[in-house]
Amino acid sequence: MAARQAASTQQPRPGRRAVLGAAMAGGAGAAGLLAAGSGTATAAGAAGRHGGAGPGRLPVPTVVAHRGASGYRPEHTLGAYQLGLDLGADIIEQDLVPTRDGQLVCRHENDITGTTDVADHPEFADRRTTKSVDGTELTGWFTEDFTLAELKTLRATERIPAQRPNNTLYDGRWTVPTFAEVLDWAAERARKRGRPVWLYTETKHPTYFRSLGLGLEEPLARLLRQHRLHRADAPVILQSFEPSSIQRLRRLVDTPGVVLLGAADDRPWDFVESGDPRTVADLITRRGLAEIAGYAQGIGPTLDLVIPRAADGSLTAPTSLVGDAHRADLLVHPYTLRNENAFLPADFRRGDDPNAYGDVFGAARAYFEAGIDGVFADHPDTALLAAEDFRG
Repeated sequence: MAARQAASTQQPRPGRRAVLGAAMAGGAGAAGLLAAGSGTATAAGAAGRHGGAGPGRLPVPTVVAHRGASGYRPEHTLGAYQLGLDLGADIIEQDLVPTRDGQLVCRHENDITGTTDVADHPEFADRRTTKSVDGTELTGWFTEDFTLAELKTLRATERIPAQRPNNTLYDGRWTVPTFAEVLDWAAERARKRGRPVWLYTETKHPTYFRSLGLGLEEPLARLLRQHRLHRADAPVILQSFEPSSIQRLRRLVDTPGVVLLGAADDRPWDFVESGDPRTVADLITRRGLAEIAGYAQGIGPTLDLVIPRAADGSLTAPTSLVGDAHRADLLVHPYTLRNENAFLPADFRRGDDPNAYGDVFGAARAYFEAGIDGVFADHPDTALLAAEDFRG
């Protein structure tokens, strides 16, 4: 395939990969989360495709359990996180939003209409409202209108039941976890495993929440400090679609950061609010990437920024993004690899059922050959199998 042939000529640069890998490793002294040393399961990026070794460093390509193993369990539940860990994911992802009383909880969005059973609670019927979040009007129930105690009376549900009906088996089994609970869970599992549980933690809509007096960065930094995860060698990556959130966190903690990037014509919401006219297209120029490298260790672009899709939905040739990012000494962890036909490029779909699994291994190969350092995946076991061919 032309996309794969073109991709195979690009070679990733391990520089920042080794820096961040060492950061992941060094937490061997951090309380709770890092117990009993680094273990051999975390080879350096340089110990992947590029030779060499280093204790505690991340494998390359790194597999991130996207919202946990969200292809098999309702996302952002302790069940999804645990399954992601059990399946062997290198990092488990959380998204953070606040409650009315300022507690950080794990939801992909503050709108919990589709991810909890809140609609079945008559006592909260009057909380349903319409809000504008980052310029998008939404009607539903929102975490910032609930105290943590109230939110804990709800149960988590599958977000896309039409695509993943099997996941609805687990509706109602888990509550919405707090980030503090996730840190305790990770620490306990680390002690049992004898090696760290790595976390990839995103601040969601930080400018919006700061406007409500519910800034995310300060309580997040406090929790990281309490768990001694505020250092540059912590096994945590912080991420946000708003560059200013990563910059703010950099002033509060030394934990590594990654800037997330949407479509080329997207404008980060903090840019909108501040009047900065730049778009993602400006951020992925060499100049933009060099600026990001001044305060972050990597980027998390959409997969389409790595290999665009043609009008028919099939993959074209890779862009220069991976090479440009590596020249700026930035890791590249794009999102999101999913097994179902509906989410795959057209040339890797199999059959007419959009919910059936397609050739995800072929798609993963094309992206890995483009030189990416890792990938967010809803089905981390599949992504790990695909990554094995690229780990030396």
